[in-house]
Amino acid sequence: MPPRTTPEATAPRRPGAGFRRGFRTRLRAGTPRTGPLRGGGALHAGAWWLWALGLATAASRTTNPLLLGLLIAVAGYVVAVRRTDAPWARSYTAFLKLGLVVLAIRLFFAVFFGSPIPGTRVLFTLPEVPLPHWAQGVRVGGRVSAEGLVFALYDGLRLAALLICVGAANALASPARLLKSLPGALYEAGVAVVVAMTFAPHLVADVTRLRSARRLRGRPDRGVKALLQVGLPVLEGALERSVALAAAMDARGYGRTAQVPPAVARTTTALTLGGLLGVCCGTYGLLAAEGAGYGLPLLLAGLAAALGGLWLGGRRSVRSRYRPDRWGVRAWLVAGSGAAVAALMIRAASCAPEALQPPVVPLTTPTLPLWPAAAVLLGLLPALAAPAPDNHPTPETPPGGERAHTRAGAGPEEATQ
Repeated sequence: MPPRTTPEATAPRRPGAGFRRGFRTRLRAGTPRTGPLRGGGALHAGAWWLWALGLATAASRTTNPLLLGLLIAVAGYVVAVRRTDAPWARSYTAFLKLGLVVLAIRLFFAVFFGSPIPGTRVLFTLPEVPLPHWAQGVRVGGRVSAEGLVFALYDGLRLAALLICVGAANALASPARLLKSLPGALYEAGVAVVVAMTFAPHLVADVTRLRSARRLRGRPDRGVKALLQVGLPVLEGALERSVALAAAMDARGYGRTAQVPPAVARTTTALTLGGLLGVCCGTYGLLAAEGAGYGLPLLLAGLAAALGGLWLGGRRSVRSRYRPDRWGVRAWLVAGSGAAVAALMIRAASCAPEALQPPVVPLTTPTLPLWPAAAVLLGLLPALAAPAPDNHPTPETPPGGERAHTRAGAGPEEATQ
C-alpha cells in the first residue's frame, strides 16, 4: 500500500524554508549557542591599560635595577599567561626589542658624548674631538667613567621598563574594543584613530599583493623602477577605499549631532579643558621627584572635572552603542592591582629614597628592598583574576544544523511525530 501523502508534503518547498524552520525550532527549544559570545568573557580593555599605567608609574619612581627587572618580569608573566592569539598581541615582542634599543642608545650617548655624573673610576679614554667655544659643556669622546656608565644604565633601564609596560597594555587590550569604550564626546576622535590604525596595514597588504602579481607575470618586483610602478595602483586603491569609507560613514550618519543649549556647550568645554589641565599637572606632580603631596589631589580633581565634561559632551552624540563592554569585578581587581603598585611605590619613594634611587657616586651595589618588592608582586594579580584567553574557540553551529542532522537520521517513529 503506497504511503499516504498530504498537500503539505507535495507542495513545492520555498527557498530558505528549512533554514527558517530550523531557526524557529531552536528558538523555541532554547538551544544555546555552541560558540562563544563576542567579547563575552573578555576583560574590559580599559582595565588592562590602568594596570599597565600603574606599573609604568611605579617604574618611573625608581632607578633600582632590581626593582625595574622585577617590574619587567611581572609584566612579561601576565602577558604570557593572559595574551590571546589576536594580531595586536604580537606587539609585546616589538616593545621588548624597542626597550633594548633604547637602552643601547642611552649607553652609546654616555660613552661618546659624556655623562653629567662626575666619575673617578676611568675605564678607558676615547680621542676627544675639539669643539668651538660656543659649544662649551658639550664634548665628543674623552674619558669614560664607571659611574657615568652605571648612571646611564639605570636611566635607560627605567625608560625601557616604561616602554615594556605600555607594550603589555597593547598586547593584552584590543585597540578596537578600547576605542569602542570611549565616551560619546570622543566618538569622532575614536573613529579617526581607527581609520588611521587600519590605513597602514591596508597599504602593506596592497603592496604585497601587487608584488606577488608582478612576480607571477615575470616582471621585477624589486628596485626603484618596480616601486614606482607599484605605487600608482596602491595610490588608486587607497583613494577608492577612502571614497567607499566616506560613503559608508555618511550613510550611517557619522558627524550628525544633537542640539544642546549654548550654556551646556560652554560648561562642557570649560570642564573638559580644565580637567585635562589638572590631570596633566597632577601626573607631573606624581612623576616628579617632589610634588606627590599636591599631585594626587590635583589629579583626582582633574579626573572628576574631565569625566563631567565628557558626560555632558556625550549628550550631543545621537549614536547607540552595540554590545557595550561591562566593567565587572574582574576589571576592578585588575585595575586596582596596578593602582596599588603605583601608590605603594610612590609611598616608598618618599619613605626610603635611598633604596629606590641607589647612588652612583660613590658607586655602590643596589639592594632589593623587601616591601617595595612585595608591592610590585601585587601586579601579578591579573594572572589570577583576569579570565583565561580563549585561543581555540569552538565553531558556532549554524541555526537548524543540529535539528537537521537529527531529522536526517531519524527513524519512522520520530519522523511521524
